[in-house]
This record gives sequence, C-alpha cells and structure tokens, in this order.
Amino acid sequence: MKNQIKPFIYLSIALFISACASTNKMTMGVTTPAKVHLSSAVKTIGIINRSEPSKGNKGLDKIDQILSAEGLNLDQKGAEAAISAFASELEMIKSLDEIKILENIEEVKSGLGVLPATLSWETIDKLCDTYNVDVIFSLAFYDTDTKSSFKVTTMPLENNLGVKVNVPAQEVTLNTLVNCGWRVYDPSTKLVIDEKNYTKEMIFHGQGINPIKAVEAVKQRNETIQEYSRNVGIAYAQRLIPNKVRISRDYYMSGTDNFKVAHRRALTGDWDGAAELWKQETTNPDLKIQGRANYNMAISSEIDGDLDLAIQYASKAYTDSKDKLALAYVNVLKYRVQQNNVLDQQRSN
Repeated sequence: MKNQIKPFIYLSIALFISACASTNKMTMGVTTPAKVHLSSAVKTIGIINRSEPSKGNKGLDKIDQILSAEGLNLDQKGAEAAISAFASELEMIKSLDEIKILENIEEVKSGLGVLPATLSWETIDKLCDTYNVDVIFSLAFYDTDTKSSFKVTTMPLENNLGVKVNVPAQEVTLNTLVNCGWRVYDPSTKLVIDEKNYTKEMIFHGQGINPIKAVEAVKQRNETIQEYSRNVGIAYAQRLIPNKVRISRDYYMSGTDNFKVAHRRALTGDWDGAAELWKQETTNPDLKIQGRANYNMAISSEIDGDLDLAIQYASKAYTDSKDKLALAYVNVLKYRVQQNNVLDQQRSN
C-alpha cells in the first residue's frame, strides 16, 4: 500500500510546485560577436598543416601508429579533411580575396600529436612574405589515438547447406580519441589571436571469425572520423563570424490580475500589450509587485533592443524592491552591452 501512495504524493507535490510557479521562461534571438575577429585589412589568408610529421619525427609517429592500431593514413586524411572543410566554409562566410592552403613546408611540421610550441614570428613573417598572405591559420596538431580490445563471442554464419548457425567469433571494440587544435597568427600585431582545441571520443564495434576479420568489420570508423574532421573545420570557420544564438529569460506571470492577462498576451507574442499592463504595476504600492513589474519591463526593453532602459528598470527592481532576480539580470544586461560594443567594433573594422 505504501508503494502505491508514494508515486501519488510525488505527483501531487510536482503539480503543486508547477501551479505555484511565479515565473515563465521565454526565449529571444540575439547576435554575439565573432570569437575570432580579422580586421578589414586582411584580404588573403594562408593555412598550414603542422600535424604532418617532420622528417625527424617520422619514426616516432610510425611507432605511435603501430601501438594504437591506427590506419597508416587515418591522421593524414583527417587533417586534410579538416583543412579542406575550413577553407571551403571560409570562402562562403568571410569576404576575403584569396584563401591559400600552404603545403609541404618542412619547417612548420610537427606531427607529435600534441599542441606544439608556437612558431616564431620570424617564421610567420617569412611565410607571409613568401606566399603573400596577411594572416596564418595553423592546424597545430591532429591525432587519433586508438585502443583495441577483443572478446570471444558467437555470430551467425551460413554453412554449406545455407543454414545459419552460431559459430565462435571475435568481437572487437575500437576506442578512438580524436584530438586536434587550431592557432591563428597575426603578423601585424605579433599576436596569436586565437587558439582552440577539439576532442571527441568514438567507440566502434565489429565481429569476425578471427581478430583480423573483426577489425575489418568496423568499416564505418574511417568514414566517421573523416566526417567529424570536416565538421571541426566548419566549426572553426564559424568562429570568424558573428553568431546568432537564442537566450532565455524568466518573467513574472503572477502577482495581480494585470500580470495574469499580460502573461496570456506574452504567450501569443503580444509583448507590447503585455508591457502596457506591466507598466501600470510599476507604481503599485506593494513593493513586491512593483519590483516584479520593473523587472518585467526590463525584459520588455531588452526585447525591443533598448539595453540601457532595460538596465534602468532592472536596477530599480533591485534597489527599490529587492527583487530576487533583478541583480543577476543587471549584470547579464551589462555583459550584453559590452558584447554589442564589440560587435559594433567588428562591423566597423
């Protein structure tokens, strides 16, 4: 009997909390600055691949490939896919005169599978002069580390009579960790203006009548890693453009009849109509109601794009009414003002 009562109690509590909730969540779209900004003076970029093993490191790279059961060309193809996708995406999203993939440059190669030391500015200047580029994008490293494990199992196999029977088999699990990282060198400022690493773990399974056949059965590994590498290239290119995101805000939907009606208007998208009723409550003699109204008016102002007015309303909600949500919201709004200033600078440069 007790076990039957408990779920009913939990459901009742959940419904009670939901019924008593004083806020509702809404979302809006905003534009944030590009994480990596190139000035308008940058017209031509060069892309280098430092993940290629240098002559002195080829022996170490080969040993690593053997120990981690990697395909001989897995790292190379993955790095090439990332660079190719990055260049293609950049051509579509950034106004540049030319994007050059700089190949077979021995002095930039590393191939150790870890983030190498930054290149000297002497090397960067030489590359820019030689290839006539303004900025250098570097795939600093790219490495796939694979660990394999086997276990005995069974698998269906047709015999000479065409009847499927279970036969002893090996099942392989390949756990592959893909690591890669990018750097951007700006010779005009002598700064590495961005550094970003990407990491993903992928697990693949296969079966066969022996370990070799089991590994051969994991056909999708190379294709999956190639696809991930292309996505990494695209994602890194996206860091060069302003990003459209959705943000969430909690607004008060209860307190007076005006709040209830305003909430219904908000649900239909009539935010101006909701604001008319919230504004009436900003002079309510009850400080709690007044604080909620000022807080909601701050959200209305943010929806309209007036962040300065939104800060005024949110500040008043906190200072005059000690509204519990208002202080954190003031700081969020101030951060948005800073981000908008950066965005304006990026658009003007």
